Amino acid sequence: MRKTPRTISTDPVTGYAKAVLKGNIIAGPHVRLACQRHLDDLKHGKARGLKWDLPKALRAIGFFHDVLTLAEGEHAGQPFILQPWQQFIVGSIFGWLGPDGFRRFRHVYCEIGKGNGKTPMCAGIGLYMLCADKEPGAQVFAAATTQDQAGILFSDAALMVAASPELSRRLQPTGQRKVTNLAHLQSNSFFRPISSERRGLDGKRVHCGLIDEVHEHSSPVVIDKLVAGTKGRDQPLIFEITNAGHDRESICYRHHEYSIRILQGVDVNDSWFGFITSLDEGDDWRDESVWIKANPNLGVSLPVKYLREQVREAIGMPAKQNIVRRLNFCEWTESDSAWITKTMWDSVLVDVIDIEQYRGRKCFAGLDLSSKNDLTALAMVFPSDDGKSFDATVRYFTPKATLASREDRDRAPYTLWCDQGHMMALPGASLDYDAIAMEFEEIASYVDFEAIAFDRWRIADFLRSLDKIGVNAVEDKQQEGVYLPAGAIRFVAHGQGYKDMTLAVDALEESIFNGTLRLAKNPVTTMCAANATLTSDPAGNRKFDKHRASGRIDGVVALAMAMRMAASAAPAKSGYLTSADIMARAGDVI
Repeated sequence: MRKTPRTISTDPVTGYAKAVLKGNIIAGPHVRLACQRHLDDLKHGKARGLKWDLPKALRAIGFFHDVLTLAEGEHAGQPFILQPWQQFIVGSIFGWLGPDGFRRFRHVYCEIGKGNGKTPMCAGIGLYMLCADKEPGAQVFAAATTQDQAGILFSDAALMVAASPELSRRLQPTGQRKVTNLAHLQSNSFFRPISSERRGLDGKRVHCGLIDEVHEHSSPVVIDKLVAGTKGRDQPLIFEITNAGHDRESICYRHHEYSIRILQGVDVNDSWFGFITSLDEGDDWRDESVWIKANPNLGVSLPVKYLREQVREAIGMPAKQNIVRRLNFCEWTESDSAWITKTMWDSVLVDVIDIEQYRGRKCFAGLDLSSKNDLTALAMVFPSDDGKSFDATVRYFTPKATLASREDRDRAPYTLWCDQGHMMALPGASLDYDAIAMEFEEIASYVDFEAIAFDRWRIADFLRSLDKIGVNAVEDKQQEGVYLPAGAIRFVAHGQGYKDMTLAVDALEESIFNGTLRLAKNPVTTMCAANATLTSDPAGNRKFDKHRASGRIDGVVALAMAMRMAASAAPAKSGYLTSADIMARAGDVI
């Protein structure tokens, strides 16, 4: 145990809460709510069986200073002195007891800006749960969807053990090329990284589960299995730390929203602790005076100079704005880098577009064929008779056997979407173009396809599949002197470079911003829109960038091609905003 004196106030948890609510410490709205919850529970929690045990809180806070040594950065070799906000979190977790006499808080959700030291704090909590929580046979896990990701948090813990004389004597690290297990032999306990790969989450008796970067989890499987593994423990702890994300279908966003409802008193759950750093509504993320709200370690582990550089780059490069606002200011954005706002996107969505009701109306389509194990999108756009408005819907096809594996890769609940009818899962592990052709034939029985724009990828295979079942579909090669036979469905090659796609992007944007598009709601299409990013050439031509996109964008690409075909056939409209007008007026929308 260190002999150096440590500075801990009489009750740092309550002291922090009071300082925040008095305005002596600047904090965001959800941190203020967490502080108010603590003070309210001190007054009224006894009626619910809650007890504030200050010695237990101080013991956990003191463990960091007395036992842990920072291993990296400018503070390497120094005691791990928790900042006031960290003392509030650690002290709250270990100081509050429930009606059964065990720890009150069993599930913790912490959403804090990047670089504020949440991962080392989480690793320190894991070490406390391993060797100082008096739990026989404690199993502590740093968990993630992949082993590499799980290893990041665990590595912080292993480095702190190596740097701490106290822990080096008490813990036994093992591993071949690197440390993969920390054992506390005295209590028969261990701390190790695990992932959902190779069924690594099954059969665990979890005393503490630490989950880093929850916003990157495509499904709740990691958290659900850890929670299930705690059933035999008296006072287990599930500890989630994360930045803000952009996927509002994710487990992270559900826990974000649930934490806020608890802090607001809308939901009551005495075993759930939420700590979310964020800006107040109306705050400008470019204003340095509000940065501390989302970055409580500003000037400690997060240099002000670094954050200034991030903000300066985001202001100068709009494509980076969402990343900075999400990671550094805990703002839930609609995508990693902005193409269109959620408000604008939602403004064109309608509950349903029943294509069977469009018999006799011309349809312009866009087809984005996938590789054999991905997503194929068929977008269909129906112009009104006067060409002033467009109704649209997108159909999706994907192989069924690989849905689960691609859910993790794409961070999307494909199985659920298939069950809900938003996409069609075709038999097999690879995409069967013959099966897609059969579905296309049925659609073509009541849809009057005027033209179908396509990306040349695998189109020859698809046209052969159509030919095998008697669908009269022909690639339009009139420029080469080849004319379509009567009654043939016209397929038109659509390049994916700047030359063709800039017109497609313009057509789609103009229909959205002018309010002339009605698009059928589909979470797959919304995902594609949220993932979409644009790139431009020196002449200002633009296209969707599949390489920089944060996920699948096939539906938006198909829709843009279809809109270009439909818009080019429509008469010019008076008072209609062009894409150039939109870009000039929209600010950071696109």
